[in-house]
Amino acid sequence: MKNQKIIVSSIIDQQRIDNFLIKKFKTVPKSLIYRLLRIGKIKINNKKVFPNFKIKYKDIIILPYIYKKNIKKIKNKLNIKKTEFLKKIILFEDKYILAINKPSGIAVHGGSGINNGIIENYRFLFKKNFFLELIHRIDKETSGVLLMAKKRSVLKILQKQLREKKMKKEYIALVKGNCLNKKYIYIKNFLLKNFLNKKIKVKIDKKGKLSETKFKVIKNYKNFMLTKIKPITGRTHQIRVHMSYLNYPIINDERYGNNNINLKFKKKFHINRLFLHAKKIKFIHPISNKKIIICAPLDQKLNNCLLKLK
Repeated sequence: MKNQKIIVSSIIDQQRIDNFLIKKFKTVPKSLIYRLLRIGKIKINNKKVFPNFKIKYKDIIILPYIYKKNIKKIKNKLNIKKTEFLKKIILFEDKYILAINKPSGIAVHGGSGINNGIIENYRFLFKKNFFLELIHRIDKETSGVLLMAKKRSVLKILQKQLREKKMKKEYIALVKGNCLNKKYIYIKNFLLKNFLNKKIKVKIDKKGKLSETKFKVIKNYKNFMLTKIKPITGRTHQIRVHMSYLNYPIINDERYGNNNINLKFKKKFHINRLFLHAKKIKFIHPISNKKIIICAPLDQKLNNCLLKLK
């Protein structure tokens, strides 16, 4: 495959490489650009770089030539049923923010073999909007509150709240084990992200990033407990890894959970999805400065499961 070469001009000096490429190749899905950066197909001065790398005057960008021409746009035709579903799961909407109750099993964005994620579908649904971008992400397997910004200025403000830990998130999870402590239990360690067979696997390692979570028991069942979890930081798979580390793995977590428990649970309750749900999010509205609280109800299958556990 032939490569093309771009020499950075003084006009684009100090731009982030991801932002530069997204603006230059408008027909290319953002997910593809990030994937090419991640696997090292896009290089600066023959070196692999991260998306936040700032390009400098006279830097040489090397990238696959095929992605400049003959780009096929993502086909995204929404039928009536799908359109109604996308509208039905909207929790909050105004001129600046869109919040939905993301179902389990749907990725937040395309890439890694997935043509369309939630964000691509809503961009198509709201195609009159000039801008629609994810404020944060949740795992494909996790359901619950997901925020999107309709303006770039709103995106920056809310992501700043996220970085400064002013945006508060609350999850609920059904986990293996029992704990009598009704107060919040605090977990603090370092998480390192690895890529194994194109899949992310996170482990506790001092070389990783500081990660903090707190949780408390809502209710104990026989061999299980329903927990309320508040992530203080927002690392990849943080909640799942932390709960597994404490020997309270989340039910139906195929990556960090207990396979034997999961098989028995699936057989008894006929639930295949991860029992982790982003229930609530709190933040300050970037325009009105009002405190916003958005809650996402559990789906019927998870509710029925809890009733059976009683």
